[in-house]
Amino acid sequence: MVLDRIQQHLEAIYGLRCELRASDYLVDEELAMRLGATGRTREELLVCESPDCLELQLFVAPEVLERLEPLAPAAAVVDELKGFCEAAEGVSHFMYLQRAADLDRQVSFLELEAQGDVDKFAACCLSTWPLGAGLARELMRRLFHAVHINPQMSAGEQWRYQQANQLAKTYCARLLRLVERRRVEPLLTELRHMYRLGAEAKLRYLQAG
Repeated sequence: MVLDRIQQHLEAIYGLRCELRASDYLVDEELAMRLGATGRTREELLVCESPDCLELQLFVAPEVLERLEPLAPAAAVVDELKGFCEAAEGVSHFMYLQRAADLDRQVSFLELEAQGDVDKFAACCLSTWPLGAGLARELMRRLFHAVHINPQMSAGEQWRYQQANQLAKTYCARLLRLVERRRVEPLLTELRHMYRLGAEAKLRYLQAG
């Protein structure tokens, strides 16, 4: 399944293994709405937290998965970028919250969204690595400069998404220099270092550029 392929790719990028698979927690639209989904997007991670338990469910619209399923990773990025990023963001959030729960630490929405934006860029760049740095520059433009914020979001949500996008854009501009120089090992080393930072340390690191 495409979600498994995306998760395996992100695990390889960050040098880790998550015990749970996002695809096992996929729910349809009807159940997602009963669990509290907003219905505003084609991807939502649904979180129910109690003092001793964190429950996760993931909704990705069936039409997104159907279009991505037959495509190789590079083709998915080139031909279905929006859908690929929606699926990748859902998997990213699932993995990040699972790891935070394993480490017994809190995660802010801003940290989660910023990491998700970085993950989309990293997954897209490395999936299309043989196609060259020109595509990576185009990905930077489409992911961080041609951004549409959902007007149905509250003012607070819009601010958070804008801030996350700005943080990720600043950081990914640094990554782009490694991509342009075709330095894959330093790129992976940098991504793995950043991923393991937490909370305010990560936000400061992203902002530093």
